[in-house]
Amino acid sequence: MQVVSTRDITEQKYAQEALQIRENSRRKQSKTLVQLARSKTFQQGNLNAVLREITETAAQTLLVKRVGVWLYNEERSKIECIDLYDTSTKEHSFGNSLSQENYPAYFQALEEERTIAADDARNDTRTQELSKSYLSVLGITSVLNAAIWLEGLLVGVVCHEHIGESRQWTSEEETFAGSIADFVTLAIEASERNIVQEALRQSEAQFRAIFERSSIGIGLIDMKAQIVDTNPVLCEILGYSREELYGKRFTDYISIQKGDLKLYKQLMSGIRTNSAKTSKLGFQSSKHQEQFVERHHIEMERRCLHQNGSLVWTHISVSVIPDSNGEPEFFLAMIEDITERKETELKLRASQEVAEAASRAKSEFLATMSHELRTPLNAIMGLSQLLQQEIVGSLNEKQNEYVSCIYSSGEHLLAMINDILDLSKVEAGKEELLLSPLPVSDLCNYAIWTVRDRAAEKGLQLTCKIDLPENICIADERRSKQMLLNLLTNAIKFTPVGNISLVVKKVPSGITFTVSDTGIGIEPSQFKFIFEPFKQLDSSLNRQYEGTGLGLALTRKLARLHGGDVTFTSILGKGSQFTLFLPNPVLSEAGEDEEDEEFQINQTPLSMLSDL
Repeated sequence: MQVVSTRDITEQKYAQEALQIRENSRRKQSKTLVQLARSKTFQQGNLNAVLREITETAAQTLLVKRVGVWLYNEERSKIECIDLYDTSTKEHSFGNSLSQENYPAYFQALEEERTIAADDARNDTRTQELSKSYLSVLGITSVLNAAIWLEGLLVGVVCHEHIGESRQWTSEEETFAGSIADFVTLAIEASERNIVQEALRQSEAQFRAIFERSSIGIGLIDMKAQIVDTNPVLCEILGYSREELYGKRFTDYISIQKGDLKLYKQLMSGIRTNSAKTSKLGFQSSKHQEQFVERHHIEMERRCLHQNGSLVWTHISVSVIPDSNGEPEFFLAMIEDITERKETELKLRASQEVAEAASRAKSEFLATMSHELRTPLNAIMGLSQLLQQEIVGSLNEKQNEYVSCIYSSGEHLLAMINDILDLSKVEAGKEELLLSPLPVSDLCNYAIWTVRDRAAEKGLQLTCKIDLPENICIADERRSKQMLLNLLTNAIKFTPVGNISLVVKKVPSGITFTVSDTGIGIEPSQFKFIFEPFKQLDSSLNRQYEGTGLGLALTRKLARLHGGDVTFTSILGKGSQFTLFLPNPVLSEAGEDEEDEEFQINQTPLSMLSDL
C-alpha cells in the first residue's frame, strides 16, 4: 500500500514570486542610480539635458506614465514644471505651474515630508486639492512625489504620476524616488557651479585681455613687494622681460622719496580699518567692494630705472586687492610713461623762467631809462618855463610859439615816462599802496575838473552821477585819481561828438566807477589786445589818435593791485563803457569774492550801452 502526501504551497509560491519581483525592482533601481551616477551628461553641466535623462530613466524604472521636475519660482509663490516626460508619447514638455495660494495643504506636505506616496491621490489629504484641476483631468490615480532640497531649502519636487488602477508604492520605490530627487539636487548644483565657473573663465579671459593689451603698464605685486605678474607695456617701460621681473622687488625699480612710507602706511591702515568693518558685518557686497577699491589707492609721479640705466618719468597709481576675507592680498600698480610730458614741462618751465627774467630785465631797464630821461627832460622843461616868463629877455611871437611847443612836448614826454615808470614798478612788484578812506565825491570832482577843458574843446557833454549810501571808498588816493583820469582821458580822446558820463554805484563788497562814451568803439577782434601795454589797436578809426597804449594797461594793473579789476563793453561805431571796480576791504569775507565775480560775469555788453 503506497501513501502519497500533498501540501498546498500556492501562497508560498506567490510570496516567492513577489519577493523575486521586489528583488528585481531593487536591482533595476540600483542599476538605474549607478547609471545616473556614471552619466557623462552630469559632467557636462547642462541642466536641461540632465533633467531629461533623469525623468526618462525614472519613468522607465518605476514603470509610471509621467515623471516631472517642478521648481519654485524666484518669489516662491508657485512651482513651475521645467521638464515633464510622457512614456506614451516619449516626448518632453514644460510650462505648467501650481500656485501655493491655491494648494496650501499640498505645499505644506512638501515642506514636512521627504516623500508623498499617495496610493489614492484623489482622496489623499495631502494631494486631494489637486484632484479637480490636475489629477482627474489627466487620469492620474497615484502619485509618488519626492521633495528637492538644496542647502537646507526646499526648491522643488519630482513627481511620479501613475495612470490606471490605484498603485501601492513600496518602501523601496519611495527610497528610489528620494534618490532621484537627490540627483536633481546634484544636477542643479553642477549647473550653478558650471555657470559660475564659466563666468569666472570669461572674467579671467577679459581681465587677461585687458591686462595684456593695455596701453598702460600693469604690475601685480604681493604684500612683500615682490612682482607676481607684469604686462608687456610695463616690461617695455623697465626694459626687462616678464621672466626677469618675476620675483624681483618692485621698489628696486622705483625711486623712493621722503614721505612714501607714510603714504604706504596710510593706505594699509585704511584697508585694515575697512576690513574690520567688513568682518563685523560678516559679508561684503559687490558695491561695497567697488567703493573699497576706489577709495583705497595712492597716486604719485616717480622715476623708474630702465635696464639701460636711464630714468623714465612715470605716473603710478597703486591699489590694494583684498582676498575673500577682506585682508590685503596684492598690490595692483598702474604705471604710465610720462617722460615726454615731463620733458615738455621742464622746457616750458625753463622758457617761463627765461621769459620772467627777460620781463624783469625789461622792467628794470625801463625804470632805469625813465629815471635817466627825467633829469634832462626836467631841465628842458624848466628852461622852457624861464623863457616863457621872459626872465632872461623878451621873445617875439615866433619864439614864444617854439618855446610853447617845446614845453608841451616835454609835458607829453614826461607823462609817458611816468606811465612807463609806474608800469615797471607794478610789474616788478615794488609798488606799494597807501590805503585810506576817501570821499568819493572829491575823487570824482578832481577827475571831472581836470579833464573838463579837454572835453569842452571838443564840444563834449561831461556828466557825473554818484549813487552811494555812503560817500566813502577805501583806496590809494594818488592811484585812484590816476585810474579815473586815465579812463576819462581815454574816453575824451576817442569820442569825436556826443557825451561822456561817470557813474558811481555800490555793488556787493565794493564800488564801481563806470565811464561811458559815445565814441568810435572797438572791433570785437581787438578786445583781447585792449589791456596789452604798448599795443595800439589795429583800426583805421583810431590811427589819427596819439598814444602809447600804456593807460589802460596801467589802470587794470593798479586796479588788480587794489584787489579789484577793470572790465569793458564796446560796440563799434556806438561807444564803449569801462568799469573800474574797487573792493571794500572791511567787507571782504568768505563768500564776498564770489559775489564780486558774479557781478563782473553778469555785466551784459549791450544792456550797459542802452542809454548811450
